Amino acid sequence: QVQVVESGGGLVQPGGSLRLSCTASGPFWTYVMSWYRQALGKKRELLASIGHVGEHYENSVRGRFTISRDTAKRTVDLQMDSLKPEDSAVYYCKARNDGGAEYWGQGTLVNVSA
Repeated sequence: QVQVVESGGGLVQPGGSLRLSCTASGPFWTYVMSWYRQALGKKRELLASIGHVGEHYENSVRGRFTISRDTAKRTVDLQMDSLKPEDSAVYYCKARNDGGAEYWGQGTLVNVSA
């Protein structure tokens, strides 16, 4: 079973920055890695992905969030800048292998508040 673990959430003021990190077991270099978030009462939404052909960002975070990957360290990070209260959510990392199987982490809470 692939283990996915997120870290780095916390409380940050509006306009501030936060960096989330995710690690996954197994053949990390083969995975497409993605970050999602789910705010209270809302559906889980895709934010960004990084895979074999590059990066993808949803419009809601393009220009503010940056996804990066370090295969040697087996990590994928999400740098979040210019944070807004509406960015408050539980942030999830997902690994998808070549066969299409998906593995989720337990989530990390981000609270953007003054």
